Amino acid sequence: MSALLPDSALPDAIGARRLSQGITATWWYTVSGVMVFQVMMALIWLTVLVGRDTDPLVVTVVGVTSLLWCAASVPLLLQYRHRDDSAAPFANWRGVIVPLAVAVVFGVLAGVLTGIWVFGALPIAQSLMLLNWPRGIRVRLLIAVMVVLGTLSFIDLRTSFTDVDVRESSGWWLFAFFAVMLPAMTVMSLWWWDVLVTLDRARAAEARLGATQERLRVATDVHDLQGHHLQVIALQLELAERLLGKDDPDAALEQLRLARASVADARQGTRDLAMRFRGVPLPDEIANAVDLLRAAGTTADAAVSADAAAASASVLGPVIRETTTNVLRHGGGKWARLSLSRQGAAWRYEISNDAPHESADAGDGSGLEGITRRVTEAGGDVHMDRGKGEFHVIVTVPDSAIGAEVGR
Repeated sequence: MSALLPDSALPDAIGARRLSQGITATWWYTVSGVMVFQVMMALIWLTVLVGRDTDPLVVTVVGVTSLLWCAASVPLLLQYRHRDDSAAPFANWRGVIVPLAVAVVFGVLAGVLTGIWVFGALPIAQSLMLLNWPRGIRVRLLIAVMVVLGTLSFIDLRTSFTDVDVRESSGWWLFAFFAVMLPAMTVMSLWWWDVLVTLDRARAAEARLGATQERLRVATDVHDLQGHHLQVIALQLELAERLLGKDDPDAALEQLRLARASVADARQGTRDLAMRFRGVPLPDEIANAVDLLRAAGTTADAAVSADAAAASASVLGPVIRETTTNVLRHGGGKWARLSLSRQGAAWRYEISNDAPHESADAGDGSGLEGITRRVTEAGGDVHMDRGKGEFHVIVTVPDSAIGAEVGR
């Protein structure tokens, strides 16, 4: 896969940017889920207060302050997105002090106005769950919070709700259940986010490790090949030098011929090694390109003819790699489509992608110029079309290019 990108820094830069974009939607889903839980809790509070015939002014104050508490939870969630496992929960105290103060004020105000203990404890407990606690401490804190909230709910049921109808109403039991379970549901949502981030980091690390291992394998093969031939050439030249010193020019000339042959062998071996890495079947080339685009966060699909392996790999292989790199560098990053099919006595390769207006002409165009030159030399042609928000590259290569490839 690393062979698709000519610049070693390109995969890391694009991968980091696209992976970050790829989990944004899930992050906002997590935030919205937690906020829905809290808003539901606030609505249940108001339902319970109305059921107790509470003073409308108290209901209004609790309703308004509960919305302020929900709004104050958003900065805690945004800070949690970029959490550091090694950081303490109050390491960035300036970012948490105001939301926690709002939770405390709301909890005290709601508890005093309503006389219900769990009203006062829940906002504080919920806000504490949003802090960057180490995983072991977070679980123990969650258990302690649930026990406290359950105990307070039981006390409130026995002391604050003396009316049998209110105690037996579904509203109170729904409130008690959600009061105890809200911190647990919040922790589960954040745990899911942590798992997603861990998997994303592992995927990025695996991609970098695979690319590094491939580079090391290529470097090892090149080192072994060149090292062997260079050692032989050095010995042959040293022997030729000694023979010249012994006035034996014919033998020295023979060693020079052998050294020249060794140089030719080294060149051919290097060429064969390069062709071994470049000679990937075209269906595999396109599959690798699709995998790379998807790993970078792009929705990619491909349509490949059943006999596509018969197309010219030496011509179309570099074209596929270069056009994929072009999509990663200058594409919009949302979608890409690749196709390879036979058209009469020629092969037609097309790649399409979304292209933002501001990046449609980005870069110096040397990659696309190289594609045009390579395809033209093989007797084919290249057509590029910039539509509104789309970019198409269509390459047609005749079957005769296969013969040229075999001849080389």
